[in-house]
Amino acid sequence: MPDEKYIQFISNYDDWVSIKKLKIEGVTDPRTIMEFLASLGTGIDNKVEANLRKIVKLEKVDAAIAELGLGKRTDIAKAIEDVSSRKVNAVIKEIVEETALQTGEKKEVEGFCRTYAMRKALKECALPVDYSGIEIPGMKRLMKKKKE
Repeated sequence: MPDEKYIQFISNYDDWVSIKKLKIEGVTDPRTIMEFLASLGTGIDNKVEANLRKIVKLEKVDAAIAELGLGKRTDIAKAIEDVSSRKVNAVIKEIVEETALQTGEKKEVEGFCRTYAMRKALKECALPVDYSGIEIPGMKRLMKKKKE
């Protein structure tokens, strides 16, 4: 019916086969919608990172961030400054330059790498930057898989 409300996501891509559907009715709890969207967002974020790893050597960004020693830092502003530093940016530029991409494409991938670096750094500082750390009953299976 045209007046039905729903959210639907279908993926049939390499090792990612996923069908997620949620029919929204007048009695659908907003929490159910939040949980559904958080689950979907976490899966998408994981695949963005997995595909970025196919383009560039993110392990070099990981190493540069590990050298910053962010784990127990309480000065979040300093952590953000450090991850935005010349050193981390140089690593990002280096790994992007190693690709065979065109100039505009390199700039785009560089943006993805900077976002990846910031998210990783903030997570290491124990700051929630997305919904993946929230225990959602329907996501327990997904979280276990990710840890393995």
